[in-house]
Parts: sequence; structure tokens; C-alpha cells
Amino acid sequence: MLSLTTVQALREARYNWRKADQKVGFVPTMGNLHEGHLQLVRAAKRQCDVVVVSIFVNPMQFGQNEDLDAYPRTLSEDKEKLQALGVEAVFLPSVSEMYPRGLAKQTFVEVPGLSNILCGASRPGHFRGVATIVCKLFNMVSPDMAFFGEKDFQQLQVIRLMTQDLSLPIDIVGVPIERQENGLALSSRNGYLNEQQRAIAPSLYQLLTELKDHIVNGNREYSQLIDTYTTKIEQAGFVPDYLVVRDADNLSEADTNTAHLVILVAAYLGDTRLIDNLHFTC
Repeated sequence: MLSLTTVQALREARYNWRKADQKVGFVPTMGNLHEGHLQLVRAAKRQCDVVVVSIFVNPMQFGQNEDLDAYPRTLSEDKEKLQALGVEAVFLPSVSEMYPRGLAKQTFVEVPGLSNILCGASRPGHFRGVATIVCKLFNMVSPDMAFFGEKDFQQLQVIRLMTQDLSLPIDIVGVPIERQENGLALSSRNGYLNEQQRAIAPSLYQLLTELKDHIVNGNREYSQLIDTYTTKIEQAGFVPDYLVVRDADNLSEADTNTAHLVILVAAYLGDTRLIDNLHFTC
């Protein structure tokens, strides 16, 4: 497995893959890899000749009072996991390699509208940081396909729209959420939960499933359902940030005629902010 730290080295490798007419798949990550990340890699391996995984904790997408310094970094273990899956290259740039003029002077990419709702409203500037780093990585790796988890559903939609708007020749592939047996969506931030919180956390998914069942069975009184289940989330021990039912294609407000739906939730359990979603068709 190649371990690349500079854009020049990455582009030299990419030149050789292109010359050999190999399809390149790309999985961008911030490291601390869990089974959810590895499922993205497996999906890429199934569909591509060469798989590149980046590991970069992106300071641009962290806001004030967020956990940039505390974000778990497990590089040695991550590289072992990637090597075991047969990944061809891991890209490990420094902050100065990615932002040579510094964050304050960095040209940025922003997807208007979609970036300012839900998680974007709670974390101003977050999706600007995501769109900018993903666009830069796309330009560096030049992949044919890029793979993202559906747990970050809004992020996936932002990246899809950015790719479309900028006419990037990349196929964006969403990979279903990987969950523990109890339903909890895998996330690096689960590591922040204490034992008591770990026992509570799966109830978020259970409540989403209940809410989905109501909708599938014909209850389209979304406002009433949201009020009821926001209260249930609070009673379970969470502090809700948002709970919404939206059009899964564009995250606009759902109405009684919307067929492809997504339920999205963000809630705090102690100091840890958890997100989850269920998307389905009625």
C-alpha cells in the first residue's frame, strides 16, 4: 500500500493508474476508522481497480468550541485496517499541504441553501469546510467514483449538489449506514460516550423506527408526529437539536404527496452530538 503525503506524489501515482486505464475509487475520511468506513472501502474495492483512502482531520469544518483537538487520531491502526482490505494508496496530507496559504486566505467552496439548514444551522460554516476540502481532494485524486456514508445524509446531498454544480466527472456513491446490533449508527463520536450513555444511545434509532412506522402506515401529520417524538427523545435522555421529516431528494419540506422521505435527527447525549436518519419510500 502506497503511503502518500504530498499532492505531487499523489498525482504521480494517479498518472500511472490513468495510463494503465484503471478505474480509481476514492474514500475521504478523517481517520479513526470503524466498520462504517471499512464498508465504504469494500464498496469501492468491488467497483474499482484502485482504491485511494485519504485521512485528514479537516480544521475548516470544525467550529469554535468543537472537538478538533480532541478528535481521535489512530493512524497506525487505520493503516493496518486499510492494508488488510487491499487498499492501493492512503493519502496523509498535513494541514500545510492542504492549506498552504492558511485557512484565513483559503479560497472556499460553498453550496448555498442546502448548507445552511439542519446541521448547517447548528454548525455555521461546517458545510463550507466540507465542500471545500472534498472539492480540493477531488482535484488532487481525480477519482472516477467517490464513496460516502449515508449516515451523514445532509453531507452526502451537499457533495452530490457540489459535484453536479461544478460539473465534476465523478460518480458519487452513497453507502448504507452500518449499525451495531442494537441499532446505534457507527460513528467516531460514539467513543465519547460513557457506559450509561452507551446504554441510552440505541433508543434514538428505535424512536426513528417507530416514527417511520407511523408514516408508512398512513399518518402524514408531520408536525404532530415531530412534536410527539421530540418529546420522546427528550424523555429518553437526549437534548434534541432537530427532528424533521424531509424530501429525501433535496431536503425540502415534505408534504402529503412526497413519496421519497427521510427522517433526520441530531441530538446531544451529554456533550456528544449524535446524528442519524432513515430514508424510505411511501
